[in-house]
Amino acid sequence: MSDIYSWQQGIWQRLTQHGEFRSHALLLKGKKGIGKYDFARHLAKSLLCTAPAAGRKACGKCLSCGWFEQNGHPDFYQVMPQALSVDSAEQREKEEREEKSSSSTIKKTASQQISIEQIRKLTEFVYMTGHQNGYKIILIYPAEAINSAAANALLKKLEEPPENVLFILVAHQAQRLLPTIRSRCQQIAMPIPDIETAVAWLKQHAVNDPQASLAAASFSPLSALLLNKGENAVCYEQFIQQIADPNRLEPISLAAALQSIDLSTTVNWLQKWCYDLASYHITGKIRYHLKRLPAIQALSKQLDLHACIAFSRALNSKQQLSLHPLNPRLFLEEMFIDYMAMMRKNIKNSESQLILKNSNV
Repeated sequence: MSDIYSWQQGIWQRLTQHGEFRSHALLLKGKKGIGKYDFARHLAKSLLCTAPAAGRKACGKCLSCGWFEQNGHPDFYQVMPQALSVDSAEQREKEEREEKSSSSTIKKTASQQISIEQIRKLTEFVYMTGHQNGYKIILIYPAEAINSAAANALLKKLEEPPENVLFILVAHQAQRLLPTIRSRCQQIAMPIPDIETAVAWLKQHAVNDPQASLAAASFSPLSALLLNKGENAVCYEQFIQQIADPNRLEPISLAAALQSIDLSTTVNWLQKWCYDLASYHITGKIRYHLKRLPAIQALSKQLDLHACIAFSRALNSKQQLSLHPLNPRLFLEEMFIDYMAMMRKNIKNSESQLILKNSNV
């Protein structure tokens, strides 16, 4: 577990210098990809550490720190959607076995919500005696993934928590939490690194063209790193190559390739692409896809702005639906088919207008 990020040093000092909090529940809020979850785990580890080092950081050597690193600390409980907690490789192998055993059976996908059953399981942990004479900590991530029934169950625990129980909620979209939950938390706006700091951090992690990667990731450094490493990088490259050339787009195969990626992330990729298409059409400028300017220029010339805006609004609804249990592959197929239909219609209309114009010359 590496050290906290440089842009979090200030908030770390403000939170830990007195060793106390104003509430039994913290809400770490801010945009996705700035290190909120890592910060929350560092904070939990330091509070459970029996021999904290300078700056109130975990020593990394005591028995408590060892338990924490092995995900076995008896006074730490983590709650997150099944889709985030299951190992992706194991999940894919399981799905492949299910598909081979019965092609007619609809595969059950891992939930992207935090259920009431998960919150109910907290009861024993919250009210039992702690293993150490200190905090018992519950980390909930991302907090906005809590469904309505689970939110009400959590609220009851937040209203009258036992002594030394600390809830740490981490949210990308805190406004989606119940107001009554937010009101019971000490809300902490997590810092966003400036561009210079983020670019320097990405260079340390061997990211080529960090400026372009940062732009593509909405200026969130951890998200930018994911676009350059591992499975996400491969999937993103497949996505961008096909989406930039609607005539070669194959919605079925692309959906199959991307179904293991978080649905909300994929919808966001397409939202940013459509934003750049509309932005260039109107202003001649783009925000996210700096490396794809030639493709955006070509598509923008043929763009029906009203159709693009209508599709972007539909994507906003898709973003909300992406958080609910559904068939990821069918969800993505429909989204890519709608995009392809919109863009190919624009291209055909543009070609028809060109033919008409030439015939009138």
